Amino acid sequence: MKKTLYAEFTAREGAEADVALLLREYAAKVREEEGNLAFDSYTRAGDPRAFWIFEVYRDEDAFQAHLKAPYGAPFNAALAPLIEEDASVLTFLDQLE
Repeated sequence: MKKTLYAEFTAREGAEADVALLLREYAAKVREEEGNLAFDSYTRAGDPRAFWIFEVYRDEDAFQAHLKAPYGAPFNAALAPLIEEDASVLTFLDQLE
């Protein structure tokens, strides 16, 4: 079964460009993961500080491999001081059949 989620966070005032660059670099790495099916990032129309990431992994094993990737912790450490929340807010989704 696919593992699907979205993550959301808000860039601190003035950090929008830094967050966007960091996210683009991270997305390129995640998209190369064998089990990643989608990693799409967005900002809310009219609010460039609001970021959303839609992620789909082949299955739970692929998601766990993603969590263990060596570039994940450095990304989160670099992101933390640039956003208002303590960390990305994750919402896991179940697909309707």
